[in-house]
Amino acid sequence: MRTVHSLKELRSILKAFRQQDKTIALVPTMGNLHEGHISLVRKATEAADIVVTSIFVNPMQFGASEDLDKYPRTLAEDQAQLEAAGNTLVFAPTVDEIYPEGLANQTKVLVPEVSEGHCGASRPGHFEGVATVVTMLFNMVQPDIAIFGEKDFQQLAVIRKMARDLMMPIEIIGAPTIREDDGLAKSSRNGYLSDQERAIAPVVYKTLTSVASQLEQGRSDFNTLEQEAKEALAGAGLRPDYFNIVNSLSLKPAAEADREITLLVAAFLGTTRLIDNISVTR
Repeated sequence: MRTVHSLKELRSILKAFRQQDKTIALVPTMGNLHEGHISLVRKATEAADIVVTSIFVNPMQFGASEDLDKYPRTLAEDQAQLEAAGNTLVFAPTVDEIYPEGLANQTKVLVPEVSEGHCGASRPGHFEGVATVVTMLFNMVQPDIAIFGEKDFQQLAVIRKMARDLMMPIEIIGAPTIREDDGLAKSSRNGYLSDQERAIAPVVYKTLTSVASQLEQGRSDFNTLEQEAKEALAGAGLRPDYFNIVNSLSLKPAAEADREITLLVAAFLGTTRLIDNISVTR
């Protein structure tokens, strides 16, 4: 496995692979890797000859009051995990390599509708930052396949629409959420939780599964279910950001006739913001 930091070196290596008719998969990450990320890499090794994992903490997708400065940078540990998983190439650029003229002068990509609401409402500009940097990574790597985790359900929907709308010749693959034994979705931000908070955190998944079960049993009073879920989270010591029952494709509020439904949740536990989701077929 090789690690490169410049676009010039990245393109030189990938050009050689393409001349050998190798297929290329991209796994975009911000580093501080856990088993969820590694599952994406393993999936990529099954889908393509060459796997490129990018590690870049993207300042454009962080808000002014968010955790950009304290976001863990763990390149050496990440490299060891990636090599063990069969990754081919790590692309770990600097901020100056990605945004040589600074963020203020950077062309941006806006994905309408699907990026609005949910995390898009709570984190203004976040998905613009995600869509912009992923577009740049797609142009830099030019992969045949790109793999994203389903834990970030809205992000996956944004990327799929962006690739479709901009005619990008890339297959976007979603990979299932990887969970701890108690159901908590694996996330780099779980490391911010205190021991007491970590004991409470599985309530997020338990609340999702409870609502999903009620939907499968025929309940369709979505507003009431959302309110009950938020009350359950608050009662356990979390501060709900949102709990939304949506159409799985449009991410708009679910209608009674919808058969494919996704439950989206974000809640604060202390200062840590946890997100998760479950999809239900009725």
